Amino acid sequence: MSPPSVHPTAEIEDGVEIGEGTAIWSWVHVRGPATRIGADCIVGERAYVAYGVDIGNRVKINAGAYLCTGVTLEDGVMVGAGVIFTNDRYPRASTPDLAELRPSGPDERTFPTLVEAGATIGAGSVVGCDLAVGRFAMVGMGSVVTRSVPAFHLVVGQPARSVAIVSRAGEPLLRFSGARPPDRDELVCPVSGLRYAVREGHVVELDPPAPPPTP
Repeated sequence: MSPPSVHPTAEIEDGVEIGEGTAIWSWVHVRGPATRIGADCIVGERAYVAYGVDIGNRVKINAGAYLCTGVTLEDGVMVGAGVIFTNDRYPRASTPDLAELRPSGPDERTFPTLVEAGATIGAGSVVGCDLAVGRFAMVGMGSVVTRSVPAFHLVVGQPARSVAIVSRAGEPLLRFSGARPPDRDELVCPVSGLRYAVREGHVVELDPPAPPPTP
């Protein structure tokens, strides 16, 4: 496996770990300490990655994305161009009496965000904090995510809501308009042939592939 490739205009601070085969493109800023970017990732131009962010293997982060402290991206996550993550529900610049600037570091008002393996965050989306985007879920472009997204769900809108079940390949398998998807004994992905079921609103993989080898 090849060493990481970092564009000469990128700023990588001390305390950042970058895995083999990862490409960091122009004008990217990755802050340290305690920031990890795994193997075989792509970080697109002018993306910002704050300190303490944890990024898995084979992750794509497109141009202009903003990843704040508290964000974790598991393996195989896709972050579209211009996506913004947040970590403070009720942000203020100063203390209540306006006499002091509030510190920018994490405190009791800082909440995490977890994007689980294989999920996609569409371009231009805004993702709230104290929530999770489930495995292989898909957030449609321009959405505002204010609550957790179930695994294999496609969510769209402002605020985002579930409208379909998608496969690992991103193919819509079942569209619905209610609060949760109807039960199904079997849904087959037309791209991969992998099968899924829906039981009490939860998606179950009937024949999940073996996990990839660890780099």
